[in-house]
Amino acid sequence: MRTDLLMAAQEEFLFRYPLGFDDEEMLIIKKKHNISKLHDFVVDAFAKEKFVFVEVIIEDMIRLISRASMVSMFEKPKFRDYARSLSTESKEKLVFGLYELLHGNQELGFNEILDILVNGKMARWSLISAFMYYYSPELEVFCKPTTVKNIIRVFELEGLIYKPRPSYDFYVLFRKNIIEMKAMCDQRIGNDNAGMTGFLMMTMPSSDK
Repeated sequence: MRTDLLMAAQEEFLFRYPLGFDDEEMLIIKKKHNISKLHDFVVDAFAKEKFVFVEVIIEDMIRLISRASMVSMFEKPKFRDYARSLSTESKEKLVFGLYELLHGNQELGFNEILDILVNGKMARWSLISAFMYYYSPELEVFCKPTTVKNIIRVFELEGLIYKPRPSYDFYVLFRKNIIEMKAMCDQRIGNDNAGMTGFLMMTMPSSDK
């Protein structure tokens, strides 16, 4: 990992935004993404006791993706239509996967959801990581492909080879690197992992964004 580049990026960011993510310009961006409101929605909608209502969970999954500003506008209607078109058995598997992803065996849940998305040619990093990130923004990471690829390349993260198809092993290692990088940075960068990846994206050379 190029910690020298990380420290240089931090210096540049805090020079421009002395209050970090509490700077006025950054607060406007944070308000646009509305992460805290979506987090509250997800924590309530995907509470353990709600998972007995499969159709309700499916609709709330659609609702989250439709409201998530970091998910591509092109993916929102495709996910909505695909999720609603699933058979009862596939909807139950998707909901089971989400339960495990958030409350049980995370790897099992990741792969269960991935299987369903693959069947519909919807296996997108942004979709599967959105459920994890919005539920636990301080622990999980949102994976936007271009940003992920550039962070790996620019900061020379070892052992990470990006592939379009999501994989749990890659996610765990990428998350580990982001959390380590965040721990090295000033607290003004914030505790939110999407904020951390956003900070890295903003401070990379313009040709790498």
